[in-house]
Amino acid sequence: MEKLLTNYYETGAIILFGIGFMTLLLNNNLIKKIIGMNIMDTAVFLFFIAKGYIQGKEAPIISGNFKGVEGYINPIPTSLMLTGIVVAVSTTAFALALTVKIYEKYGTVELDKILNKGE
Repeated sequence: MEKLLTNYYETGAIILFGIGFMTLLLNNNLIKKIIGMNIMDTAVFLFFIAKGYIQGKEAPIISGNFKGVEGYINPIPTSLMLTGIVVAVSTTAFALALTVKIYEKYGTVELDKILNKGE
């Protein structure tokens, strides 16, 4: 229980991922599925950024005296998460554009109604 309270960013990320996953699975509305996917993306970003942080070290922006390599946090996990955010935004935009086209064709964004109309 103590580890759960000291790692509250990771715990929050796991809870958010579960909420997003259940939203993705349990809803038939395509917009709600996209929202669930975005919640899952955010949870993954939060988890990796929380794991990349090291207590007592600074961001690798040198101002003043150089503290040596051991005085700074590795910038690679943060830059990878920035790239992931760009990919997530692009994926969301593409999914929303597809949803608009599906709505124009079928007149609904409910997945079960779309599947029944295709028969």
